[in-house]
Amino acid sequence: MRKNQQKTTKKNHLFLSSLLLRLKPAPLSANMADKKPPVSDAPIATRIDPTKEGLSREQMYFIRQVEMEQWKKKTSKLRTRNVVTGLAIGAIVLGIYGYTFYSVSQERIMDEIDEEAKRAKLQGPKTGAN
Repeated sequence: MRKNQQKTTKKNHLFLSSLLLRLKPAPLSANMADKKPPVSDAPIATRIDPTKEGLSREQMYFIRQVEMEQWKKKTSKLRTRNVVTGLAIGAIVLGIYGYTFYSVSQERIMDEIDEEAKRAKLQGPKTGAN
């Protein structure tokens, strides 16, 4: 049984390498305006439809495992970015809120209006009837 599992694992790794690890970066050419990419002997990864390829259950399971690992890696990066963005937006909002309270507390507009009203009351009305 152990030997069979080793064969299956080796078979899965070979299958994965043939599907997922075929991409190699193309070498840069001297003229970047070339329309055709340089010819390479490296095999090119092609998309497959697992339902039409007739893959074994072990191969499908292995593909799902690899896809799950890739998804976990992507989501952890995305989660980190989302947390950083949320903290930055929260800091900006709190800064604006705090600055608004600070600037309003320094304004003495209502106090000045009240003082003008008291002075006007003490001086009395400025009509010709007095």
